[in-house]
Amino acid sequence: MLILNRKLNDSIQIGDDIEIKVISIDGDQVKIGIDAPKSVDVYRKELYIKIQEENQEASNTTNDLLDLLKKPNKD
Repeated sequence: MLILNRKLNDSIQIGDDIEIKVISIDGDQVKIGIDAPKSVDVYRKELYIKIQEENQEASNTTNDLLDLLKKPNKD
């Protein structure tokens, strides 16, 4: 992990297309701005984890349904 110290209005550049800027500091809260291409998804970590969990659950449900459809009909 790279750790950098930044002050108000300082930025961090990631590659050619992504800039992260310190917008404001209020006590222990830091507001950052992220400038990235629309093709790059940017999520809060907790939301990203939730999306991954829901995608996994949906995938499992789809696989379960496909398994049911593959079983021969015993009637």
